[in-house]
Amino acid sequence: MAILADKDTRLLVQGITGREGLFHTQQMIAYGQQFGLKTVVGGVTPGKGGEWVEGLPVFDTVKDARESTGANATVIFVPARFFADAVYEAIDAGIELIVAITEGVPIADMMRVHQVLSMSESRMVGPNCPGLLTPGQAKIGIMPGYIAQPGNVGLVSRSGTLTYEVMYALTQRGMGQSTCVGIGGDPVRGTGFVDVLQLFEEDPDTDKVVLIGEIGGQDEEKAAQFIREHMTKPVVAFIAGKAAPEGRTMGHAGALIEGGVGTHKSKVEALQSANVKVASHPEEIPDLIASWG
Repeated sequence: MAILADKDTRLLVQGITGREGLFHTQQMIAYGQQFGLKTVVGGVTPGKGGEWVEGLPVFDTVKDARESTGANATVIFVPARFFADAVYEAIDAGIELIVAITEGVPIADMMRVHQVLSMSESRMVGPNCPGLLTPGQAKIGIMPGYIAQPGNVGLVSRSGTLTYEVMYALTQRGMGQSTCVGIGGDPVRGTGFVDVLQLFEEDPDTDKVVLIGEIGGQDEEKAAQFIREHMTKPVVAFIAGKAAPEGRTMGHAGALIEGGVGTHKSKVEALQSANVKVASHPEEIPDLIASWG
């Protein structure tokens, strides 16, 4: 098993005819082919319905694409100005999983999207995220699949680059991953730490969890509370941004300390109080995972 995406995922690409959409469609197809899987089943670009890209049919609407292909997931590569409408269309079509790679989404747009999501049966990962990867089963987004291997360590992260670094470090130590999820670093997002932690807790094939956070907001503190009250599986964490000055964003729009809230210290202390082992730098994570036995 895995969380969110597996070998049975049937994926659409919204924005498949754009430069980024096309490039990463090729990468996702190639990843699936290694394991004899066909994850990507079609694409959507308004006005280009009836065309074919990489042997995949292109549709004008998500509704048409879902009806023709049986898709249950979509990945969004459209520009930020089209983002909200792309998500609404996926929700209206009944897509279960929406993975939003698009960056630069205005907070006001995302707040409206978040409200609509809350009244639907769809789940969204992102925006401004690398997507997710279930090694050997499904790649949705831009994560480099070749650095991962199947295993029992779940990974959830706000940082794309640190996700890749930790994936590689785990693989080098022979510690495979069940699913790697990049939730994105924007202040308003579809899926948070607690959502993913709950899925990992319920997944029989995930035995240990790695959480990669950063300064800004209170998501890590909420995650610590959830871990303390609900998780039975060991968790190892790393928090980026220790040297960041207050009032300055560091990397992500959500990585901002204001009024003393969301500091590196507060996050580390909250996690440690929940019996989470917190690494001083990413390279320590495999050792801390191994220390759980």
